[in-house]
Amino acid sequence: MVAAAAAMAADEAERARGRRAALSFATIAVVLGLPLWWKTTETYRAALPYADIDGLSQQPVQLVVPMAVIFAPGSVPGDLPRPLPFRDVQEMEISVNLRTSVTSRYEMHYRSTTAREEAALAAATAREADAALYPLQDTTLGSLTMYVVPETSSLLPQGINVYVGKHRSALVRAGGGLAALQAQLREVTQLMSFTASSIAAALSDRVPDGQLGPDARRNLKSSLGYEITFSLLNPDPKSHTVDWDIEGAVNRFVKPVLDKLSLVANFSVDSQILYYAVLGVTPRYDKESSSFLLSAHSLPHVINPVEARLGSSAASLYPVLNFLLYVPERSHSPLYIQDKDGAPVSTNAFHSPRWGGIMVYNVEAPASPQASLPLHVDVDMARVMEVFLAQLRLLFGLSREEVPPEFLLESPGNEGLADWELDHLLWAHTVENIATVSTTLTSLAQLLDKIGNIVIKDDVASEVYRAVASVQSAVTELSLGHLLAAFQASKEAVTCSEKAFFDPSLLHLLYFPDDQKFAIYIPLFLPMAVPILLSLAKIVRETRLRKKEPTKMD
Repeated sequence: MVAAAAAMAADEAERARGRRAALSFATIAVVLGLPLWWKTTETYRAALPYADIDGLSQQPVQLVVPMAVIFAPGSVPGDLPRPLPFRDVQEMEISVNLRTSVTSRYEMHYRSTTAREEAALAAATAREADAALYPLQDTTLGSLTMYVVPETSSLLPQGINVYVGKHRSALVRAGGGLAALQAQLREVTQLMSFTASSIAAALSDRVPDGQLGPDARRNLKSSLGYEITFSLLNPDPKSHTVDWDIEGAVNRFVKPVLDKLSLVANFSVDSQILYYAVLGVTPRYDKESSSFLLSAHSLPHVINPVEARLGSSAASLYPVLNFLLYVPERSHSPLYIQDKDGAPVSTNAFHSPRWGGIMVYNVEAPASPQASLPLHVDVDMARVMEVFLAQLRLLFGLSREEVPPEFLLESPGNEGLADWELDHLLWAHTVENIATVSTTLTSLAQLLDKIGNIVIKDDVASEVYRAVASVQSAVTELSLGHLLAAFQASKEAVTCSEKAFFDPSLLHLLYFPDDQKFAIYIPLFLPMAVPILLSLAKIVRETRLRKKEPTKMD
């Protein structure tokens, strides 16, 4: 009896020790193991300014243009509201959509001319007066200066009411009262700064299609850089040996333009010669002119076959602007381009929006049919670059074709564009950059909020915070009339937002479904969890049995 009791006591003690061991393992697994596993396997997600990002698309934008209106003697309207000098403000809302508010604000300072300005306005021509007035003006980007001259002034030619110089000033002929003058000034300022259509084109992604003009999406999109490629296409090298001084032409004609545009973006230029590259369209022979013709409706079919040979856009990070000089083969010479009305195009060239342009360069036929081949051709680079630079202006939306007939615009010279045209680009690109960053960050925030497995590293969050701060700074600088600072802040915002959006770390856990989680964690936890769960189940079962056993009474 004693031995049996001792054996039962030993067995009960062993069972109690087993229960304590099972409970200890379960407690350690739940209290320490699970939290440690959860912490070491969680997806790190740095905090992002979701509220600020959501507010970017609704943030009102105010475009402030500082403007000086200077009256020469004999040009002051008689119905001025108060004596000179005084300040006035004119505002106009630019309709985009229900969520985007853009307002233009012209802060006008009316005053009389100084003695030096009167002396400059006494010049013989408007060009000489503009050159003499330039050192006396505010040359800040985005600012404008209007000189109102008497109606009888000889500075402006007959029939010309406005002369726009190549800097940031204009001469306006007085006539009528203050209301007529303000209407004239409003037209000039919109030409030299921005119009409602140019801002709507910059925000074309937010404007409904029905409200956009036909040319709203023809201009180049804002970018941090552009690559310009000049290509010489010689489809018949057996007949023509073409020599073009592209390096000298770029240094002489293109470099001054790009130096001025360097404030807008970074530019790189390269060139190439392609042999046996033919157009994808067979030109039509015209017996009357003994020439070959390319009609306007066939021009869109020319680009695709030629573009396949260029190979420049495949490895480019920035938009590529292609300028092609095509020397037609001998069997299709001379070759001329027709417009929509069937008339020959004077430049014998055409351009494609957001792509580039093509110019056909005809070679004069040899005087003698027995002339030896190949013929040596020296390309007139001045004539070619004049066409290419005009196409470059069209690509950036700098067209002077829609100017009223009573406006006279000074030629920008070798620089290719006037100072106010540079400001015109900066206004549009700044607004477009702000809208682009807002769209990019909103898309990124929606993606990260929807997919919880994506890691958000601290450097990604830092770029997002910098992008938001830069956009807010750009909007503030625009409201203060600081165009250059606003544009630089918008470029910084674009750079930071693109770095955050395209960061490689965001893609590591982008696709990690639940079945893969089970496939990884079940072989890890199942061998450990099964013995613990079975022991706990045995403990619960034994506890229930002991409660059901009757208590023995001696």
